[in-house]
Amino acid sequence: MPIEKLVYTVPEVASLLGISRPIAYDLANRADFPAIRISQKRIIVPADALRQWLDSKAANHEQA
Repeated sequence: MPIEKLVYTVPEVASLLGISRPIAYDLANRADFPAIRISQKRIIVPADALRQWLDSKAANHEQA
């Protein structure tokens, strides 16, 4: 049984969202995006926080 990932790397986020790596890194550097900088080169994105962020963006889009 596969274990669900708790966190994603920025390249994994890019793949999940169907966007380029540079755009994913731009997202990771935004204040409203749930990225956690572990070190100067390591950024992770918690899976649950990514889902919540996507849900909030979808909700905002529906209201517009």
